[in-house]
Amino acid sequence: MLLLAVDTATPAVTVALHDGNSVVAESGQVDARRHGELLLPAVDRVLAEAGVKLDAVTGVVVGVGPGPYTGLRVGLVTAATFGSVLSVPVHGLCTLDGLAYAAGQGGLEGPFAVATDARRKEVYWARYEDPRTRVGEPAVDRPADIVEQLAGLPVVGAGAALYPDAFPDARGPEHVSAGALAALAAERLAAGAELLPPQPLYLRRPDAQVPKNYKVVTPK
Repeated sequence: MLLLAVDTATPAVTVALHDGNSVVAESGQVDARRHGELLLPAVDRVLAEAGVKLDAVTGVVVGVGPGPYTGLRVGLVTAATFGSVLSVPVHGLCTLDGLAYAAGQGGLEGPFAVATDARRKEVYWARYEDPRTRVGEPAVDRPADIVEQLAGLPVVGAGAALYPDAFPDARGPEHVSAGALAALAAERLAAGAELLPPQPLYLRRPDAQVPKNYKVVTPK
């Protein structure tokens, strides 16, 4: 097994290779405006570090969000392209699950929550019983609206760091790691679990919409 993992659902552009036992190479940069520019060079770096060619990859793992549309689609389209070119499966994983798993690798046991920046003064968030077990589905809300639900819980991620009044017990890591995402995927695949389809998890409507009073013009 050699999994190539990518995630662009947060400001981090992160790539890793996992051989089924451990991460063999990883790259990560935080730049919310350059996902498309940074992702492919990062893939080249991890392949070079591992000393393998792209055709050695047996599966692709991609973070499906939740995340903003512009950044998220870069990782998803790239993962789909690799899967098609290499004729290998493409597995989706919730980006928040990757952050929760990474927090567990850092020693956090649970229960806790994960929150990433959703912009518009909101966060994408989910609760976890432990680093491998999410409680319910991810959601998007204003921090003030979920204070009571998360009271007393540590909150992992950049969303927690941005709103210390709402999340006083903010914990790291702030951004997802493709290494953690790949390790979680490898663990679940080894257990025979079915992963998510590589489809985006947006949680809210896109900014661009057809005007309500749009006038259809037909030729005479």
